[in-house]
Amino acid sequence: MATRPDTAVKPATDSARRTFDVAIVGAGYVGVPLAQVLAEAGKSVVLLDVDAQRVEMLNRGESYIEDVPSATLQELIGEHALAATTDYDVLRDADAILIALPTPLSKQREPDLSIVERAAAGIAPRLRTGHLVVLESTTYPGTTRDVVRPILEAGSGLRAGEGFLLAYSPERVDPGRTDHTTRTVPKVVGGIDEASTDAAAALYGSAIDTIHRVSSPEAAELTKLLENIFRS
Repeated sequence: MATRPDTAVKPATDSARRTFDVAIVGAGYVGVPLAQVLAEAGKSVVLLDVDAQRVEMLNRGESYIEDVPSATLQELIGEHALAATTDYDVLRDADAILIALPTPLSKQREPDLSIVERAAAGIAPRLRTGHLVVLESTTYPGTTRDVVRPILEAGSGLRAGEGFLLAYSPERVDPGRTDHTTRTVPKVVGGIDEASTDAAAALYGSAIDTIHRVSSPEAAELTKLLENIFRS
């Protein structure tokens, strides 16, 4: 029987001892269910969050997300399929980095990208050749290419599409719905080039039932915007 891992928040020295297939930046109502389905599909997943209390709860197998039972967390953690940390250095050796952070509306009713921008600045110096980065946060068309991409390129010295892969795939979580789960809701994927789209589609396709490829990040961003308009 697998043993329970150390429940402490992982410092840099401990994070360096493990490598992960997928790192998800943001352990909220999007990131945790996504981590669950990827881990259940056989990926090793680490959740990165600046909230130490959240990280400690996750590493104890205590869920604060309605759709993710604590028993499921405990099983995945016990199998070493899932872990959580506050340490950005864990990103260095992950194959894919998914950004699942909130973009609250400003007084002007526009997405506040400051949290995403800070995360991108933290990711950039840890990027290596071949990394896949996918933005999931709800935003407006052009964010992936015109906001996130320049931050990643400036901080890493790499170019998107050459040094690393970059795509957008909007989160489509409907909390509390048992008939529409992270696994069953179709996933839209659009990369800055074909290789980026291929890599993102392959990753999500390993855990999610239906993948819809679109021509660009902007097209994927627009689908989320239209969905939000329809829901409202």
